[in-house]
Amino acid sequence: MGFPETRMRRLRVSAAMRRLAAGTRVSADDFVYPLFACPGEGIKEPIGSMEGCFHFSADRIAEEAKLVYSLGIPAVLLFGLPIKKDAGGSEAWSEESAVCRAVRAIKECVPELLVITDICLCAYTDHGHCGVVRDGRVDNDQTLQHLARMALACAKAGADAAAPSDMMDGRVGMIRQTLDEADFTDMAIVSYAAKYASAFYGPFREAADSRPGFGDRRGYQMDPAAGAGQAMREIELDLEEGADIVMVKPALPYLDILSKARQRFDVPLAGYQVSGEYMMICHAAGAGLLSRQESMMESLTAIKRAGADILITYFAKEAAELIHG
Repeated sequence: MGFPETRMRRLRVSAAMRRLAAGTRVSADDFVYPLFACPGEGIKEPIGSMEGCFHFSADRIAEEAKLVYSLGIPAVLLFGLPIKKDAGGSEAWSEESAVCRAVRAIKECVPELLVITDICLCAYTDHGHCGVVRDGRVDNDQTLQHLARMALACAKAGADAAAPSDMMDGRVGMIRQTLDEADFTDMAIVSYAAKYASAFYGPFREAADSRPGFGDRRGYQMDPAAGAGQAMREIELDLEEGADIVMVKPALPYLDILSKARQRFDVPLAGYQVSGEYMMICHAAGAGLLSRQESMMESLTAIKRAGADILITYFAKEAAELIHG
């Protein structure tokens, strides 16, 4: 038997050849870095459940935003903590909320940085669900009005995009209509279009103090066992309602959904590497079981290769520093 004429290893023999033949390239331009805004002043407190992440008051978050921008990262995604919670999550649409104050501070310090605000009530309600609860169930239509008010408050503060993550039916359309009527026609909507009721959100829920006080979120977030067709329908509906960018969350367990969405929709597509995915790598690397840098970049490359144009990740700063050398 003779030697093979085709030798795939020829494309792998050196680092330069591997770079030349690579079909997937991760860049700092792809990243969105999540940040957590909290009430108060002078606050930068480590988040116990999420290594390297902090709660920032508005006067401190601008410093972090400036660092993020200096690394070539184009956008941040803001989450907020309230001073107080209530059944309707009323602080979510206060123009003096931690998120709105953070938006103004960031835009004053780094106006070129894109600021995306997460739109959801879970951190603001005393029951921890993503909407208004009626008779033990989340009332979809009542919730829409609150979400639209939250998005409008963020727009007035200067946010560039609203990112509804609640998974209520019709929320993109309601937010788009509300923003347009208030003359915020240029504000984009980044929709958590295919968001699954995942076990990988645990560290985030501790960081945002947003665990449900009863039951779970399977009645409105997607079932992990649902067929891909359901996810495609969710994305399609959000695009019809006016979404500008759509997202799959979590990313790594749902690379098949990202891939199918990429094949079907010619729109900007985001993959969110969520807190559980992030902390699994952190803990495994901390235990000496794998290389932190290599596993970080491999996971981000996989999300990009599956079809994501945008990578929302808590590794954004670390990966950008590594990419820039």
